[in-house]
Amino acid sequence: MLRALSTRRSGVQSLYHYHHHHHLHHHSTPPLTHFLKSLAPSTTAIPPNPSKPARSLSTLASPSSSDAEFRKYLGYAALLLFCGAATYYSFPFSDNAKHKKAQIFRYAPLPEDLHTVSNWSGTHEVQTRVFHQPETLEELEQVVKDAHQNKSRIRPVGSGLSPNGIGLSRIGMVNLALMDNVLEVDKEKKTVRVQAGIRVQQLVDGIKDYGLTLQNFASIREQQIGGILQVGAHGTGARLPPIDEQIISIKLVTPAKGTIEVSKEKNPELFYLARCGLGGLGVVAEVTIQCVEREELVEHTVISNMEEIKKNHKKLLSENKHVKYLYIPYTDAVVVVKCNPVSKWKGPPKFKPKYSRDEALQDVRNLYKECLKKGGEVTAPSEAEINELSFTELRDKLLALDPLNKDHVIKVNEAEAEFWRKSEGYRVGWSDEILGFDCGGQQWVSEICYPAGTLAKPSMKDLEYIEDLKKLIEKEEIPAPAPIEQRWTACSKSPMSPASSSSVDDIFSWVGIIMYLPTPDARQRKEITDEFFHYRRLTQTQLWDQYSAFEHWAKIEVPKDKEELAALQARLRKRFPVDAYNKARRELDPNRILSNNMLEKLFPDVPI
Repeated sequence: MLRALSTRRSGVQSLYHYHHHHHLHHHSTPPLTHFLKSLAPSTTAIPPNPSKPARSLSTLASPSSSDAEFRKYLGYAALLLFCGAATYYSFPFSDNAKHKKAQIFRYAPLPEDLHTVSNWSGTHEVQTRVFHQPETLEELEQVVKDAHQNKSRIRPVGSGLSPNGIGLSRIGMVNLALMDNVLEVDKEKKTVRVQAGIRVQQLVDGIKDYGLTLQNFASIREQQIGGILQVGAHGTGARLPPIDEQIISIKLVTPAKGTIEVSKEKNPELFYLARCGLGGLGVVAEVTIQCVEREELVEHTVISNMEEIKKNHKKLLSENKHVKYLYIPYTDAVVVVKCNPVSKWKGPPKFKPKYSRDEALQDVRNLYKECLKKGGEVTAPSEAEINELSFTELRDKLLALDPLNKDHVIKVNEAEAEFWRKSEGYRVGWSDEILGFDCGGQQWVSEICYPAGTLAKPSMKDLEYIEDLKKLIEKEEIPAPAPIEQRWTACSKSPMSPASSSSVDDIFSWVGIIMYLPTPDARQRKEITDEFFHYRRLTQTQLWDQYSAFEHWAKIEVPKDKEELAALQARLRKRFPVDAYNKARRELDPNRILSNNMLEKLFPDVPI
């Protein structure tokens, strides 16, 4: 699935409103006068029957009084019917409307020039009339210059993969998707200069013929280089730093000082600050990246448990170029994924898997069929359709049946553990193919980073955190799906990186918790969202301070409560050089045109 920033012109919504109003017109009720006339009795008089006794005045009104009463109640009935019809056709809810939030009826389509921009998970969305997509550096410089003069906001936004929508702003945005070229490759120095809008996979494909690739990769390949750099993204490997450490120079288009180039030699203080600058110091237009030789990796996946992990943890971190652990809540299963270069002497391992793909998926498929049968699903997919689904698609469909039922989630987790047991083995491929990870469908994620000692002497705090987290999940009976993903990096010299450290030997652990959004049903998504934030809040209040943990910038969420926000601002000041960051923002972007509400709340500018 292509995970990309979603922009929709309001023309789509206008089309919706066109059909909506066409629907109203097609089913329109007769005019009110015609409607009343059709209900009125015949005007032919009925002569009185002299054989019947006269009624008292209390039961027999005069003809004019009786007609007036009749017309009055007839009017009430007609009004009631008309209001009912109007309401029905104004809100044409579908059969599953009970699961959807009520929306105010819109009487007119949205303006044609309004863009709707959302992140990949659909968890954050804004509408704006200002969405710049320059094609050249000169066009970008003009956009920034005009915005600075007009004091109009143009927040830099990348591919929209950040779960928190850190790049979104309803006032205005600038996106470099059309500035996506490889500009220069130095094969000898193993460096490449690119426009910042290029996506990771585009870059890798563009330099592979030179025998080069990136040193490390995040789970997904669709990020723009500028975005993955600015939020301090990372891969895994205790000897490998976060991705910002691979950058050796940056061309920054700033509102107040124009286009500047910074590097370790040119303005190093600003260079290190801007490498993880959250888009607030300038629009990253070009970057020069230190690459490595392209190589094939052997991925080895095994199932272990916490007891074995503790015994072998130091060895696993030090002997493998890339390693990560996937914990499955409510089970003792730990999936260990190790990746190392193919041996030049031995070549790739000769290994015949014990189970086929179909056999590995059988437990998950059987659980899905069993749940469908118990639920009496009328529109259940056929067996052939089920057999076409990947593991992550099956997991999404299983969770969608009852995502907040802890017992149901435990069954899904147990089936996932069986899938991984039957998927043990080896896989060989180029690093950009092997280091990716199918994260599943739309989701909420919270990922934290905390110190874990050094490679020579791990503190074991990384594993203690996991043990405390799993105990918390079980104690609070959180319907926590799998996996809890744990990765490692070396430190970064960028002061705004969650893995920043002045000690070059320090290593950091990154742990992500997750809840999937496997359904488009608005009410169910809201319930999952509420449960996820409860889950996240428990980890924050009970674990983060104890382990000196701070959230990944692409996954941090701004609290609505004023006291919680103040506490978060205080925490950030303890870890990051907020004053230095704000000072640089004042110098480079005095009108805050590159900012948004999130940045303003995380880093309120208090003059020093």
